[in-house]
This record gives sequence, structure tokens and C-alpha cells, in this order.
Amino acid sequence: MAARQGGAGWREHIVIYAALAANIGIAIAKFIAASITGSSSMLTEGFHSVVDSGNQVLLLYGEHRAKKAPDRRHPFGYGRELYFWSFIVAILIFAAGAAFSMYEGYMHIVEPEELTSATVNYVVLGVAFVLEGASWVTAVREFSKAKGDVGWWQAVRESKDPSGFVVLFEDSAALSGLIVAALGVYLSHALNMPKIDGMASVVIGLILALVATLLAREAKGLLIGEPADPKAIVAIREIVAGHRGITAVNHVRTIHTSPESVFVAISADFDDDLPMGEAESMIETIEQALRDRMPHLSSIYIRPEKAEDTMEHEDAGDGLRGSGPALASGG
Repeated sequence: MAARQGGAGWREHIVIYAALAANIGIAIAKFIAASITGSSSMLTEGFHSVVDSGNQVLLLYGEHRAKKAPDRRHPFGYGRELYFWSFIVAILIFAAGAAFSMYEGYMHIVEPEELTSATVNYVVLGVAFVLEGASWVTAVREFSKAKGDVGWWQAVRESKDPSGFVVLFEDSAALSGLIVAALGVYLSHALNMPKIDGMASVVIGLILALVATLLAREAKGLLIGEPADPKAIVAIREIVAGHRGITAVNHVRTIHTSPESVFVAISADFDDDLPMGEAESMIETIEQALRDRMPHLSSIYIRPEKAEDTMEHEDAGDGLRGSGPALASGG
């Protein structure tokens, strides 16, 4: 699937900007409604929108930091900053969103507060649903473009750009929370049981906790390091194996250093009769062929290594070390 979720300039971050604009307006409206009606679920939803707004700011900051050029301290660039801030977003959803929602709900269950007006809540919830729905549609549309024919859950698991699916998850949780809040307000008034409003807050907190857990798992995988798409790895093997003088491709190992950059380490068995000078020229040719086919390969490392030596080191759990000289290229 595509590495990015949009085009250039502001369009590149349209999903995040749409979510940020919606959440700021929604948060203000929810707090006003909560102060008028005393609704626990509405207050919880207000803080939920504040947390989401902060999350969008962090994602934009992560996107900005990820574009910094490589330097001596970070020779592979700063691309993983986006993964780090995505992980922080997941933690904030859990700590500031889910925890507060469940705490607020519990307090209103223990000490229920009588609701004064349901009409204000319904109006605000309706407006919030429209704004949040518009943001959700934008996120779905952009992520759908990026995923292609891949299934939705598989696309999330395989995506190397967390910005799109983080906002998609947030908006989905927000819409679910709005529905729960509306049910809580309605049942509290219809049954004259203010505790139900607190229960709705707890349910919203559980929804946020679930979303935060899923996002944290995906962000952790990206932060630790995930390989390139299997099709790209197959293509790399084919390009290297297609050069005369290469008798076997032992392994191809890749890792994303950012959504758009991949480091690749290749172990190949060279013809024993190939002089060192010709081997060096061949490696340069292979590197150029790889970059022409896959421009996102930021750094390429090629090691001449006997197939049997590779098998020995693979058995030892270290397939990147070998006895042959290393011929490498940086991005």
C-alpha cells in the first residue's frame, strides 16, 4: 500500500487538519453544554475532544520532525519521530482520555447529579456528530486511497504511516462515544436515573482504552522496526539475482526508517572467479538498479558472502555477520 496518505503541502496533512478543526469546535460546544446541563457523559466527551485535539497537534509535530535531514547523530534521519509521537498519542488516549472518562463516570455513579436539560445536550451532540462525521469521512476516504485492494485491518497492520490510521481510529472512537453519550442522556431522563449518565462515561472510557491499546500495539511495532512490503523484498531479490556474477541471494533484510524510507541489507553469493574490482562495479550497478526501481530505498548494504557461511550464521541467529568483505552504500 502507499506510504503516504495525501499529496504535497497542506493536502499531505488534510486528515489531521480536518480532525483538529472538528475537535476544537466540538470541545468548546461540549463544555458549554456540560456546564449548562451537568451531564457527566457530556463533560467526558468534552475532555475526549480536547485530548484528540492535542493528539492531532502531536501528529503534526511528529510529521514535521520526521522530515529533518540526516546528520551525524542520526545518519538514517529522523523518520521514526513520527512513530514515537504516534505512540505518545496512544498513551494520551489511554491515560488522559480513557482514565478520566472512567473516573468521571464512577464519580457520577457514586454521587449522581440531576440533569437539568436534555435538549442542549442533544443539539450539541448532533452538531458534534456532523462535524466528527465529516472528519471521519475524510479519514476513511484518504486511507481508502492509500490501502488499495488490501483489506482494512490488513492495511492498518501493514501501513508504515501511522498518521492516517491514528486519526481514523480516533474519529471512529469519537463517533462511538457520541452515540453512547446520547443514549446515556436519553436513558437518564427517560428512566429518571442519573446514574446511567455516569455509566455512559465508563463505557466511553472503555471504548477509548480499547482504541488506545490497538494504536499502541501498532505504533510499538513501527517504533521497534518493521520490514518493507513482502512484494518489495521479492523485487529486491529478483533484481540482485538477475545480475550475472551473482550465484545466489542469501537473504534480504529491510527495515523502515520512516514511512517513505527503507534500509536494506543484502547478503549475496558472488562468483568465486569474479575479481574484486568487477565485484565493486557490479555492486554499484545493482544499487543503481534498485534505486531506479524503488526510490524509497534510502540506504543499501550489500555483503558478498558464501551461501554455506550464511547458513552457519543464520543457525547462530546472526545472519548479518560473515567472513567476507562488506561492500556498502549509504543513502
